[in-house]
Amino acid sequence: MFGRLGAPEIILLLVVIVLLFGAKKLPDMARSLGKSARILKSEAKAMKAESTDTAAAPADPPAGESAPRTIKAAPGDVTSRPVSEPTDRTTQR
Repeated sequence: MFGRLGAPEIILLLVVIVLLFGAKKLPDMARSLGKSARILKSEAKAMKAESTDTAAAPADPPAGESAPRTIKAAPGDVTSRPVSEPTDRTTQR
């Protein structure tokens, strides 16, 4: 029943979406969705690179040496902000 979406159904869905959100907001919503997808992709790539770096690096970082990390919002974004990481005191003995 719901498995087959033909051209008339897709056109009807697009018309309903345009009527609900308005034609002016749709480009902004699409731009925002694309930006979110780029951020998600760059963060996933950073996590993958970080996991390969930590596999080759020693398990415990040297005490006293902690450089602030920065997060970029998007792959082409030149503005970055420092991130303070919370300290986990439950594992320290």
